[in-house]
Amino acid sequence: MEAAAAPGREAPARTASQPSGCGKHNSPERKVYMDYNATTPLEPEVIQAVTEAMWEAWGNPSSPYPAGRKAKDTIKAARESLAKMIGGKPQDIIFTSGGTESNNLVIQSVVKHFHVNQTSKGDTGVHHSPVEGAKPHLITSSVEHDSIRLPLEHLAEQQAAEVTFVPVSKASGRAEVDDILAAVRPTTRLVSIMLANNETGVIMPVPEISQRIKALNQERAAAGLPPILVHTDAAQALGKRRVDVEDLGVDFLTIVGHKFYGPRIGALYARGLGGCTLLYPMLFGGGQEQNFRPGTENTPMIAGLGKAAELVTQNWEAYEAHMRDIRDYLEERLEAEFGQKRIHLNSQFPGTERLPNTCNFSIRGPRLQGRMVLAQCQVLMASVGAACHSDHGDQPSPVLLNSGVPFDVARNALRLSVGRSTTRAEVDLVVQDLKQAVAQLEDQA
Repeated sequence: MEAAAAPGREAPARTASQPSGCGKHNSPERKVYMDYNATTPLEPEVIQAVTEAMWEAWGNPSSPYPAGRKAKDTIKAARESLAKMIGGKPQDIIFTSGGTESNNLVIQSVVKHFHVNQTSKGDTGVHHSPVEGAKPHLITSSVEHDSIRLPLEHLAEQQAAEVTFVPVSKASGRAEVDDILAAVRPTTRLVSIMLANNETGVIMPVPEISQRIKALNQERAAAGLPPILVHTDAAQALGKRRVDVEDLGVDFLTIVGHKFYGPRIGALYARGLGGCTLLYPMLFGGGQEQNFRPGTENTPMIAGLGKAAELVTQNWEAYEAHMRDIRDYLEERLEAEFGQKRIHLNSQFPGTERLPNTCNFSIRGPRLQGRMVLAQCQVLMASVGAACHSDHGDQPSPVLLNSGVPFDVARNALRLSVGRSTTRAEVDLVVQDLKQAVAQLEDQA
């Protein structure tokens, strides 16, 4: 029995440009989009919110006249919606251009704070830098998004910071808590671990990491050492599962709108913003967003982001249940059509929780590299992994290799991520499309 579409999304006939495709199943234009981890379409309610803001809230939010006040109120309401979605406080939310800016802002702020305190007048160095000339130390995992990995690598190359990339367990696909704690040094200032991996869907043990770091911070305080802050990039988790900053225990959380059917802007949650959790702006200007992110606010996109957050708060349980049903059906159909010995489910690790929508798999065979299979597909729109790694050619995903997937298997990987409106009928189309693609490639051998 086919799963019903999740609430909050209408089901009229779609145009050819929309992700799930249109027309009859045998139409050459028929396409099925299964790359929702890369980006999502805007919900109709989001488009409506953006449009209304363009018409009614076009004024400068810092201006006193009606259009300006309307813009300011719109931004305030969106901030409250985002805070409610993650269980935080509105005053701890700042709007950014997206996840990359949010992640960079956290990293740069932590490094800046270390150096500012190290050089403060009257600072003996005992509290802020146990070793003279020390650099701030940051910890992350070996499977993070490029917007975490690259700025950290850059800081290390510039000798502005020291970085430890903790390998994920090949048994669980997770960055394990004990391994992260083992990497801590007296100069450690930040632990940044994504909430869910964008390629495997593996959920990282962020609450446990935060709890252990909190306990460690008490010991550090007694030893005269400053606390370690915890950041999580929640881009892939939002809209697919419950996300609550109190449960997670994090100091920073990155929000990315286009991953949960919102516009391509983002936000950053910073616990106790301006107080116990310090930020340093990367830009300087008019003082908007409490001086942490200056520039006249993009009111229409902020309105859309707020509406997308509101829909998540209302419907996340239904979204999660629907996506899990479709993803599980997809994996059942793949194993039924190709055989369990031929299908390797790269995102399944025993005992490890994963996102409800993500299926990373390989079809075993010497000529069945992921890119070659996709090139033969007529229906399926998907990817071999993260969009930010699209220029890696035929090299296997580093995330899969780091997670213990064998080279020859990882080279054949495809990442299919389903959405709120994906149907079982579309899964059937995709599986048949993959069968014909594999048959064509094997006939060419």
